[in-house]
Amino acid sequence: MLAANMFVGPEIDWFKISPLLVMLGGVLLLILAGSLTPQWKKGSYGIVGALTAAGAAVLTALLWRDLGDGAPSSLIANALTFSKFTLFATFSIAIATLLAILLTSGFLVREDEDGPEIFALILSAAIGGMVMVQANDLIVMFLGLETLSLAFYLLTASSRSRSASGEAGLKYFVLGGFASAFFLYGVALVFGATGSTNIDAIAASLSKDIVLGGSSAMLLAGIALLLVGFGFKVSLVPFHTWTADVYQGAPTPITALMGSVGKTAAFVALLRVFSDALSSRSDDWRPVVVVLAILTLVVGSVLAVVQTDVKRMLAYSSISHAGFILVGLVAAGQVASADATLGTSGTLSYLFIYSILVIGTLGIVTIVAGKGDNETSLNAFKGLGKSNPVLAIGMTVLLLAQAGVPLTSGFVAKFGIIRAVVSTENYVLAVVAMLAAVIAAFLYLRIMVSMWLSEGTASREVSVAFSTRLAIGMCVGASIVLGILPSLLLQFLADVR
Repeated sequence: MLAANMFVGPEIDWFKISPLLVMLGGVLLLILAGSLTPQWKKGSYGIVGALTAAGAAVLTALLWRDLGDGAPSSLIANALTFSKFTLFATFSIAIATLLAILLTSGFLVREDEDGPEIFALILSAAIGGMVMVQANDLIVMFLGLETLSLAFYLLTASSRSRSASGEAGLKYFVLGGFASAFFLYGVALVFGATGSTNIDAIAASLSKDIVLGGSSAMLLAGIALLLVGFGFKVSLVPFHTWTADVYQGAPTPITALMGSVGKTAAFVALLRVFSDALSSRSDDWRPVVVVLAILTLVVGSVLAVVQTDVKRMLAYSSISHAGFILVGLVAAGQVASADATLGTSGTLSYLFIYSILVIGTLGIVTIVAGKGDNETSLNAFKGLGKSNPVLAIGMTVLLLAQAGVPLTSGFVAKFGIIRAVVSTENYVLAVVAMLAAVIAAFLYLRIMVSMWLSEGTASREVSVAFSTRLAIGMCVGASIVLGILPSLLLQFLADVR
């Protein structure tokens, strides 16, 4: 009793963590509603989930406005970081969650599987992602990573009518467990070398340039294990082997969630650990990251071209995009260059834009796949331009954006990364990235040729849920607007550090 009376908890600014609290409130409401009330009207659970994600996005925008030009600060006894960088990442996750919930709502109604559990898990995954991007401590980051990962395992295996979903969930769980073990062991070794798991404290310790005994070897081993753990989570080559099977087996809206929220959370966490905590050791880890980026760009682009299933195509395409994002990390790690901050802003803009593109693209795949979510082969897209020209036009815009065609948002994203890597004089990496983009463009061309130039007789989804149409329309519209007026996005990232 005496110990309890002596305990003094950390000071908490509740408004600054309000996006997390809103997400948590949505999870609790959906779980309680599912267990204590009769079945709601179809689509109602999705409305609650969407309003929750939208509320988190609005609160994040208000926090951004109130922060103004304020310096970064810490929250809850230095466990979380409050800055424009983390706020933008949190906003990206909230928007991606909103779009993914809109897709999922229409999908579950079509499959006669509507219920609160899936939406509660999606919001739980978003909470994990937000904790990851805001974490100022590697242990807190690990907790966020596990919250995100556990939700994804269940969501991947959530389609009871498809055996491929259960198989994908099991494979994801086994390999994800290995990745988490690598990450946690890396955290332990970094702690052994620096005496702390706090990102700021690690950076301060390493900046002293004092190496005692075997701490240098321990630190290098820890950095390597952290990179392996992150490599699995973001599908870097050679840690990518799970990606195609899991993307193909998971329900298509969940694939969109993994490609957006999952990638954003993991890459932002990777960027914070390596460019903040380990920046003084960038000469040690940057050559390895360059090699991983080149392998990921080339392998992802080449393997995407030879696939015949659209979801597998997009899975390998996501690997190629991961290589592009990793190029931004290389630029951000060039701490001696005055243009290193271009790598940070370029990475954030790429993640935001790619999230929109992958959700919109997989939303259209969800419609074409039809009831049962099985028709995802390239043949299923034949003749789509004639049977459903509006859908085909939307898909074309999104594919052109992923290819990086000018006047689309994808061009803005790719240009930002190339500009950053050229500014930091990594010319070889810039050339490889541009060549990989050319190879990957052939993949998107194959899908467009199937839609517009091939004859097809397959029946198309006639009735599409309003939430699905809304999500796809928002993604297509955002891609066009950001491609024509990129300043709408870039002005927010100009002073993000």
